[in-house]
Amino acid sequence: MTTTPDHLLHHRAEGPAGAPPLLLGPSLGTSTAVWDGVAPELSASHRVVRWELPGHGGSPAGLVGPGASVADLAGLVLALADSLSLERFSYAGVSLGGAVGLWLAIHRPERLDRLAVVCSSARFGDPGPWRERAALVRSEGLGKVAESAAGRWFTPGFTEPGLLDDLLATDPEAYAACCDALADCDLRSGLPGVRVPTLVLAGREDPATPPAHAREIADGIPGAALTELAHASHLAPAERPEAVRDALRAHFTPRERESGTTVRREVLGDAHVDRAQASTTGFTAPFQDFISRYAWGEIWTDPTLSRRERSLITLTALVAHGHYGELAMHVRAAVNNGLSPREIGAALLQTGVYCGVPAANSAFAVAERVLAEMAEADEDGARKG
Repeated sequence: MTTTPDHLLHHRAEGPAGAPPLLLGPSLGTSTAVWDGVAPELSASHRVVRWELPGHGGSPAGLVGPGASVADLAGLVLALADSLSLERFSYAGVSLGGAVGLWLAIHRPERLDRLAVVCSSARFGDPGPWRERAALVRSEGLGKVAESAAGRWFTPGFTEPGLLDDLLATDPEAYAACCDALADCDLRSGLPGVRVPTLVLAGREDPATPPAHAREIADGIPGAALTELAHASHLAPAERPEAVRDALRAHFTPRERESGTTVRREVLGDAHVDRAQASTTGFTAPFQDFISRYAWGEIWTDPTLSRRERSLITLTALVAHGHYGELAMHVRAAVNNGLSPREIGAALLQTGVYCGVPAANSAFAVAERVLAEMAEADEDGARKG
């Protein structure tokens, strides 16, 4: 567990620090434990951050008050992401946590890479019952709510005592404020504008957010995928962790990457790849195949690092080993990957410190020539256009 400042949601982070970030949101009345059967395996490929609602688990109760909204909760999630220096991240959430993900996809899509909405809804029914539950909890605590929780959360015959204990330990005022957020939640009108790749999971035996709610989300979001889980109720990640884990892993870690040849062309340009393929002989064909499959199909397609970052690393490595012919090619590639001449120059200046001044001197000469050629080509193209 991490130590979290009082103004932030409590969270638990696991997985490689440099891996793609994935935030996991909880349902009302639960803690990070709702993801115990799912998060450890996802953390093999992602930096998984599980967060807790205000007053739940270790999150401060005072982060929300009466009349709280899903937007308020989403703002707390963004504040947590900012504190962790996560500019963009993937997101999965259960129930209220799923609604937070929908709000982010509608209102802050620039922060999301991919989204999974689990046993959730764009509108959680009539607000009346939620306001009644909030009033009950404020006046009598969580005892009566806890008595009926197992029937809402799990299929008959299944239970998870630890999650029920977490419910009883939740701060009543914060729980009631989250009920207020559920009462006023209505994200349906924003669904058609969602462009984040989205997976919707539903428990077929979920009485709280029935499959019809999931179908409404999937039908409303262009291109969204829908999976219904058999023998699962509202807390599917706890009851069917293997099924949820497999679905999320497939969604957040697509098994088929871009082909090596496609990436090679995008980074190096068609002209270079065409020349390389035209000069391929029977003797060099195995090497060209190796490069396309391994360097471009495995390494350059790994989403852990961006192409900009890979270009910076590649430039440094080529300077260090004196591969100036390859350096010229990868200066062009760096521009294709979004690096500016100033950024390329800064990278080469860095090599002067760690690779030696003579190496950096040669590298600057190569880069200056290539950038000048590219600028001249752009000017010629503009005149002809």
